[in-house]
Amino acid sequence: MRKTIVAGNWKMNGTSESIKTLLENITGGAINIDGLVTLVCPPAVYLSQVVAQTADAPVSVGAQNVSAQPKGAYTGEWSLEMLQDLGCEYVILGHSERRSIFGESDAIVAEKVAATLEAELVPVLCVGETLEQREAGKALAVVSSQIDVVLQQVGIEGFASTVIAYEPVWAIGTGLTATPEDAQAIHAAIRSQLAKHNANIAENLSILYGGSMNAANAAELLAQQDIDGGLIGGASLKADEFLTICAAAAESRK
Repeated sequence: MRKTIVAGNWKMNGTSESIKTLLENITGGAINIDGLVTLVCPPAVYLSQVVAQTADAPVSVGAQNVSAQPKGAYTGEWSLEMLQDLGCEYVILGHSERRSIFGESDAIVAEKVAATLEAELVPVLCVGETLEQREAGKALAVVSSQIDVVLQQVGIEGFASTVIAYEPVWAIGTGLTATPEDAQAIHAAIRSQLAKHNANIAENLSILYGGSMNAANAAELLAQQDIDGGLIGGASLKADEFLTICAAAAESRK
C-alpha cells in the first residue's frame, strides 16, 4: 500500500530560533500512524539542527536540492554523501523554482534523481506545467515529457523508490489551486503513464499535490483517489496549518 506523505518545503525561510519554535510545535502534534510520513525540508544550513530536533519524533527530514556530483570544486553546492552524513532521508528535486530561476533542465533533474537513488535517499521528483502551457492544452504533454526523461535515466525500477510531486507552476505561491478534479486528472495520468511500464510500481507510487495545498483545501484534495499527500509551501511554515493538513492526510488513510 502506498504511503501518504505531507512534505513541508520551507524554501529560503527561517532562522535557528524560529525553526526551533516551529519544530517544537510540529513535533508536539505530529501523528504517528503506519503509512503516514510527515516530512520537513529546511534550508540546507539548518539541516543538522532539524535532524537533531526531530530525532525522537515521527518526523522525517529532507533537503531542498543536492548536487549530482559526488565531491570536488563545486562552490556553493552540497553532495549526497553530506546529506547522508547529516541523516537526511529525502531530497526535493526539479522544483519549478530550480527549473525556472536556476535553469535546471529535465536532463539535469534526471541526473540528480539517478544519483539520489544510487545514494539510497528518496527523490521527491517535482513535475508540472506553467499557466501558458496549461492554457495551450499542453499540461499533460509537459508533465509526461518531464517524467519520460527521468524514465530514460533510471528506468521504471527507479520509480519504486521515488516520490512524485505534481506542482502546477501557476498555483505555487499565487493562492490559486487546481480544482480537486483537475489535480486528480493529472495524478491519474501520471500513474497511468508509469503503469504502462510496470503496473505494480505505478500502483504503489506516492504522488503528491504541490500547488498551494493548505488547511482549507487539503481534505478535499486528499480525498481524490490518486492524490497521496502534499508538497506544502507557505502553509508548512505555520505549525497549526501544517498539522491540520497532516490530520487530513491521516483521515484520508482510513
